[in-house]
Amino acid sequence: MSGRALEWTAAEAADRSAGGLRDRKKRLMRQQLSDTATAMFLEHGFDAVRVADVAQACGVSEKTVFNYFPVKEALVMDRLETIQAALRAGLANPALTPVQAVLLILERELGAMTSQLASHEDASQGRAMIRRFGDLIRATPSLRAYQADVMDQAAAGAAEVLAARTGMTAADPEPQIAAKALLGLWRVQADSLRRYLDVAATPTRLYELVSADVRRAARLLDTGLRTFAVPASAASEPSG
Repeated sequence: MSGRALEWTAAEAADRSAGGLRDRKKRLMRQQLSDTATAMFLEHGFDAVRVADVAQACGVSEKTVFNYFPVKEALVMDRLETIQAALRAGLANPALTPVQAVLLILERELGAMTSQLASHEDASQGRAMIRRFGDLIRATPSLRAYQADVMDQAAAGAAEVLAARTGMTAADPEPQIAAKALLGLWRVQADSLRRYLDVAATPTRLYELVSADVRRAARLLDTGLRTFAVPASAASEPSG
């Protein structure tokens, strides 16, 4: 390899290293802002905490917070953006059916949550945190509205991908209803989590119970409403 090529390779490696370091710093700052804001909202209430308060607690300017999060509500629900990206990528994968793609995303989310729950020394404290987070969203109209808006955006994006897979347009009724139905599995998982949070003896059992509910709902999407009256045990489970 020539000296010039060596210089170019070294410079490229340095750029990648610097880029990786910058990205990591951005991810850590984003996580710090979200974690700090969520803790403050849980303690004082969403409306009682200003973005400026979060910035001060993290030692940054208010402008810095808005560089990472366009609105205050996004500080609490930052994972919704990740969900949208994962959903579009999963639905575009020709090796997976739409239901399989969504199940994989939901199972990863549920697995991460139950693993975090299992890491708590005090299991009751971890469960209380999850419960309080859900209560915060349900008790705050602006958070519910933001969540609904982002999920509507996710449904529109999903409809575009599903339409592309089938040669339709996103305005056609089939991709529209399919996208909305697939997004409904997130609500099933959230409701099931709240239902079993204080009932399941262990995080592993919680994962099993919630996952079973989501898969029951997914079976109905796979087989169609015509099979709605058929007992769940008689319906075939989607592969994946």
